[in-house]
Amino acid sequence: MKDNSPILFESVLSDYISGIIREKRAAGYDYRTEEAILLRFDHYCVEHGLTSPAFTKEFLSDWCKQAVSEGISNHNKRVSVIRQLSLYMMSVGISVYLPKSHLKAETVLPHLFTDDERSAFFHEVDTYVPRAIDSAAHRIADEYKVLFRMIYCCGLRNSEACGIAYENVDVEQGVLTIVNAKGHKDRLVYMGSELTSLCRDYDRYICQALGMRPKWFFPGRNPAKPLPNTTVDSSFNRFWNRTAFSKTCNNKPTVHDLRFSFITDRINLWTRQGADVERMLPYLARYVGHKSVQEIYYYYHTSEKLFESIRSVDRTSQTVIPEVDYE
Repeated sequence: MKDNSPILFESVLSDYISGIIREKRAAGYDYRTEEAILLRFDHYCVEHGLTSPAFTKEFLSDWCKQAVSEGISNHNKRVSVIRQLSLYMMSVGISVYLPKSHLKAETVLPHLFTDDERSAFFHEVDTYVPRAIDSAAHRIADEYKVLFRMIYCCGLRNSEACGIAYENVDVEQGVLTIVNAKGHKDRLVYMGSELTSLCRDYDRYICQALGMRPKWFFPGRNPAKPLPNTTVDSSFNRFWNRTAFSKTCNNKPTVHDLRFSFITDRINLWTRQGADVERMLPYLARYVGHKSVQEIYYYYHTSEKLFESIRSVDRTSQTVIPEVDYE
């Protein structure tokens, strides 16, 4: 059962932390991620002996340092939340230090899969046999065969695929309902016939394996919870590292690059077919959940910088939907 009891903050900032959370949620923000960061900051304040709400730059110095294992985006998020808290406290008359908002992130170029790389990746997914003998490990290995294809074939974000509820997958009509995605927006995603057929087979398999229809289309080890994003990230890395291409690749892909490849592959296909790409881009933007066409332009512009010959490469699509017998 989900615990809905309020989080108790213990530091001298507890009233202000609770206040900003109430204010943000009253304004319509979900604020659960930020609440978790504020709880960590509350512990930081207790551990560092803060006795007055008026914290200084020196007091925040350890908090604002980027950890060795911490990515820039996570660091920026962690500091940004405290910046929001500082602004809130200043608005009620408390003099506190206002940390800078962001570090400058290095430009990370995405990896555009070649046909051979993509085929090799899915071969590793399809032939993977867990060492563990428990049924959950083998069930999850079978889930990956569908999940990674859904991400690539529909251009989904990792979080959207992992968090999709069973009721939001129409395996008869081949439609996904993506709820509360990035930007708190919902959208419909139509699957191709081969992916739809694969999902029908998977539907029968997963219900039989669990003896019930789970809440989540991709249930985790605990079927009551979805497969965690972090687990999918690490599994993607494991499958990629088993391919021969991982030994010579200088730009290691991430699971998000499956989505990136879907977008650029689709644009390249339209270009080869002589379609009016400018007219099609707004539809593609809505399909993948982008707020504007400009975000699509960024994807394609980046890919052209990476591969000058992108339009001359033969990208005749090989099917990535296998004939899987789940019976």
